[in-house]
Amino acid sequence: MSIKAVAAKIFAKNIYHKTQKWAQKPVETQQNVFTSLIKNAKNTHFGKDHDFTKIKSFEDFQKHVPVRDYEDLKPYIERVVKGEEDILWKGKPLYFAKTSGTTSGAKFIPLTKESMPFHIEAARNAILHYIHESGKADFVDGKMIFLQGSPILTEKYGIKFGRLSGIVAHFVPKYLQRNRMPSWETNCIEDWETKVDAIVDETIKEDMSIISGIPSWVQMYFERLQQKSNGQKIGDIFKNFNLFIYGGVNYEPYRAKFENMIGRKVDSIELFPASEGFFAYQDSQKEKGMLLLLNSGIFYEFIKAEEFFTENSKVYTIGEVEIGVNYVLIISTNAGLWRYNIGDTVQFTSLKPYRVIVSGRIKHYISAFGEHVIANEVENAMKEAVAETNIVINEFTVAPQINPSSGLPYHEWLIEFEKEPENMQAFAEVIDDSMRKQNIYYDDLITGNVLRKVVITKVSKNGFQEYMKSQGKLGGQNKIPRLSNDRKIADNLIKIG
Repeated sequence: MSIKAVAAKIFAKNIYHKTQKWAQKPVETQQNVFTSLIKNAKNTHFGKDHDFTKIKSFEDFQKHVPVRDYEDLKPYIERVVKGEEDILWKGKPLYFAKTSGTTSGAKFIPLTKESMPFHIEAARNAILHYIHESGKADFVDGKMIFLQGSPILTEKYGIKFGRLSGIVAHFVPKYLQRNRMPSWETNCIEDWETKVDAIVDETIKEDMSIISGIPSWVQMYFERLQQKSNGQKIGDIFKNFNLFIYGGVNYEPYRAKFENMIGRKVDSIELFPASEGFFAYQDSQKEKGMLLLLNSGIFYEFIKAEEFFTENSKVYTIGEVEIGVNYVLIISTNAGLWRYNIGDTVQFTSLKPYRVIVSGRIKHYISAFGEHVIANEVENAMKEAVAETNIVINEFTVAPQINPSSGLPYHEWLIEFEKEPENMQAFAEVIDDSMRKQNIYYDDLITGNVLRKVVITKVSKNGFQEYMKSQGKLGGQNKIPRLSNDRKIADNLIKIG
């Protein structure tokens, strides 16, 4: 074992014990974060507008500060973008992470000198927890690739603008610089397809040990590698590749395809990063869910998803949540986001320590008939169907068909198959049965002949990539919603074929 690997094990043990200290005191840890946030922001424009000097408790906070989304906070953010100081947080942010909004167009999320270190530490600590639990550290001597956006930044009023993944690229520690791929020049390529081809050329003969990125785009990278190597398995191209790090979407629908492409099973680490904050990472290979980061400058609140759109819905803090309930995640951060609805929903899998899974998006659901279907349910159904029928999929999404040309309405599952089921009807039955078991509202609609059972529509090879390309969202941190309450995505995919 190399000196670098031995040092990584020692460092991993230290970080593990530091994590245990705050994880064992969750309520106290969150109280300390809350107190610090209010204290540091009381003299900002936002703090003065919302009487932060009068806030002494969570109840005071909830009374003085309403829950907001980006549109609600936008007037403050626009002032910061124009270079004003002490608006949402003291001083000016170091960066603005530019993201694609669904209703707001481009969104600009602030990153401050207080918040930025937590983005870097969380990604590092996820790997260190893996090392501590597994005892595996040899991979630190191999090459590591992080498929991400361009690190080219622009600057205005002393604040730099760019994609989060591009901003983070500027913070890769020196001890990883020699191992990190692709090269800076390749990483700066804007066109995703050109970039992937360049990454393939750079990495195909390297000793890759860690590969990281959103599964759908890593899949594209793997496909290009196989084309370049005359169909070789990824595990044969990279004999020491044994760790896949991912975030952004659930890996399970891709797992069978990945294992087939790699030629063997590899360990994986799930992350829950966003421009608004790095919320959680998988701290154990043995436990379900990701460790919610309670000491990272973020104060969390939770609203039950089923109550979110009702007036005066109850808000829960960390000591009040329950396992298995679908919560909308509300955050206040040391980047100046206050009671901010990021749009994600989570479910707790453990309360000692607090671990979560991402169950979907509060705006990404199907309830055209009152069924309240969420992403976690459709992903579980697909997982069951893949396991039972031994098929392989590349991508899928679900949408309601309210006005079919004949018969009852239905949920349409648009699927790009790598390996089709021998019996498509049986495959659809497995999905439908799983949905009915998970969602009583959906079951009632099927039983009551309001809906007919799911309908499968095949999407042509690379159809999802073509759709994303047509929307200007090919690659990077962009991803297909698992489900929609309208047919915008579905109809475009059907046009592609």
